Amino acid sequence: MSTADRLSVFKTYKLYVGGKFPRSESGRVYEVTDSKGNWLANAPRSSRKDARDAVVAARKAFGGWSGATAYNRGQILYRVAEMLEGRREQFVREVAEAEGLSKSKAAAQVDAAIDRWVWHAGWTDKIAQLAGGANPVAGPYFNLSTPEPTGVVAVLAPQGSSFLGLVSVIAPAIATGNTTVVVTSEHHPLPALSLGEVLATSDLPGGVVNLLSGSTKEIAPTLASHQDVNAIDLAGADEELAKELEIAAADNLKRVLRPQPVDWADAQGTARLTAFLETKTVWHTTGSLGASGSAY
Repeated sequence: MSTADRLSVFKTYKLYVGGKFPRSESGRVYEVTDSKGNWLANAPRSSRKDARDAVVAARKAFGGWSGATAYNRGQILYRVAEMLEGRREQFVREVAEAEGLSKSKAAAQVDAAIDRWVWHAGWTDKIAQLAGGANPVAGPYFNLSTPEPTGVVAVLAPQGSSFLGLVSVIAPAIATGNTTVVVTSEHHPLPALSLGEVLATSDLPGGVVNLLSGSTKEIAPTLASHQDVNAIDLAGADEELAKELEIAAADNLKRVLRPQPVDWADAQGTARLTAFLETKTVWHTTGSLGASGSAY
C-alpha cells in the first residue's frame, strides 16, 4: 500500500488523573483550533466530578511524594526533562500550532521549559537551606525551622503560555513535595495533555500531577471550595474570576497565590518554590556538658 493510500491516525487526547488516562466522566469534548481557526483535535471537557476525582488522587499520592527524599524527587524531575528532550520535536509542533508561533520561537519555548525542569530538580535538596535554619534563642535550646509542603495544590495554568507557563507553575509546586490538580489552558490544552504522557513514563508517582482540560470557569470553583485542597495558584484566572475564587478559598483558609503579570520566558526566582511551603519550628533542650554547667 502506498503512503497516499493510508489513513491518518488522529490522536485521542485524554485527561491525566491518578497516573491513568481517563476520558471525562461526562463524556464531553470540545474542539481545539490553532491560531488561524483550523481544527487540531478534540479535548476532553472536564466536569466537577473529574475535579473531585483528581483531588482524591492528589491526596492519595501526597504521603508518598512528600515523604520521599528531596534527592529522589530531584532525580524524578530530571527524568521528566530527559523524556521531554527525547520528544522535543512533538512539543515544538504542538506549541507552534497552539500559540501561532514560528518553529524557532516554539523551539525556544520548549527548550526553556526543559531547562526549567532541570533547574527545579536542582532545587529539591537545597530549598530547605533557603527557607529553613537554626534560630537564635535566649536559653539552652535548639530552635530549628524546617519547610514542609502545604499539601494538595490546585493550579490554574496560564492561558496564553501553553507549555512554558504550564511547566513554570507545576515544577516548583511538586519540587517541594506538594501534589497538584492542574487546570490546563482552556484554548491551548494539547501540550499539557501530551505532558501527561511524559509524566506517566518518567517515574513520577501517579496522582502527583493531575491534568484537567476544559472550561476554567466551570472547574476552578469546585477546586477553590474543596475542603481537601490546601492551596490554589490563580495564574490562569482573570481578575474577576480570581476574586471569586479567593472568596471561595477562604472557607478552609487555603493559601492563595494571586495572578501576577509575568513574562514566563524570564528567569524564575524562588518565589514559587516557597509559595506553597509551611514552616515547622521545633524546640529541643541542648542539655549540659559536665559539672561546669556549660551548654551548647
